[in-house]
Amino acid sequence: MTTFTAGALFSGIGGFCLGFRDHKIDTTWAVENDAAAVQTYEENLGRHRVLRKEDGSLRGIEDVRVAELRLPPVDILHAGFPCQSFSVAGERKGFADPRGQLFFQIIRLLHEYGENRPSVLLLENSPNLRIGEGGSWFLQLANEIRSAGYWFRDSNALELDCYDYTDVPQKRKRLFMVAFATNKFRNGRLEIRPPSTGHKDLSNFIDFDGQVDDDSYYLESDNRYYQMIRGKIEDRRAIYQLRKYIVREKESNVCPTLTANMGQGGHNVPFILDKKGLRKLTEYECLALQGFPSRYRFPSTVPRAKRYQQVGNSVVPPLINILASSIAHKLHTERIK
Repeated sequence: MTTFTAGALFSGIGGFCLGFRDHKIDTTWAVENDAAAVQTYEENLGRHRVLRKEDGSLRGIEDVRVAELRLPPVDILHAGFPCQSFSVAGERKGFADPRGQLFFQIIRLLHEYGENRPSVLLLENSPNLRIGEGGSWFLQLANEIRSAGYWFRDSNALELDCYDYTDVPQKRKRLFMVAFATNKFRNGRLEIRPPSTGHKDLSNFIDFDGQVDDDSYYLESDNRYYQMIRGKIEDRRAIYQLRKYIVREKESNVCPTLTANMGQGGHNVPFILDKKGLRKLTEYECLALQGFPSRYRFPSTVPRAKRYQQVGNSVVPPLINILASSIAHKLHTERIK
């Protein structure tokens, strides 16, 4: 059977790469300019993929040129490009924000490949990108993708929640945009398998009846947030999320959306009450709740705050696995030889 290759933009700690690797789709090259994220990526996925400059420093997408680097063509290009410009939680400047403008760097690379452009383009971002600014952001994005030589319309933008499609008990809705090269396919249709309806159990991810050895995860009773959170706890099997000065309660067996600013002060921090006391989730519990396998490890050189950030910035590999399955099937059955 034909094997496929992928290129990764904004690769982070490798959530996309991991999801595709389960379908034997290997990452040929990856681009990421966050040094701490690259440390985690290379610890788990190997050191030979991430593109660097001649002096060894990391390349951002602006520093990548297909001809200059003799960048090999790939079957799939995936990119979870920065969402702060489009998210409801951000300033919503869209493509006027320098981070939002990085999308056009993706389009540039597709044009540089020309007829050798990737057969499939997979993008991920905030669902608000689709409706923000009265839909003008999405319209501009769609026009750019089509101008690069891809089948793409509204039905190619999928709002998927990992809670509905996988065994991961986190509510996390994201927008996935899948486009197919017009010189490789006769249409842009993609079928995704029906949502999972299996029972989810937070206890498989969190030991509510035990404790962790590191006291730094626990709040002292005189901490200003302690009474605020403790007074809201009625279900000892639930996660309670602190957002600035508000405690958000979640129903049993549901993890709230894990964000990049977990562990930094009092914003979006998830707490539980275990045998020992009130504590925030560890970075490894968060990693598991993001769908990463237990073998995934953070290097000792990556600080805890960075670890939380990396989890919150990542995609959910089991959900990517589902998309990868559908994409691989279409490549096998419909791609024009």
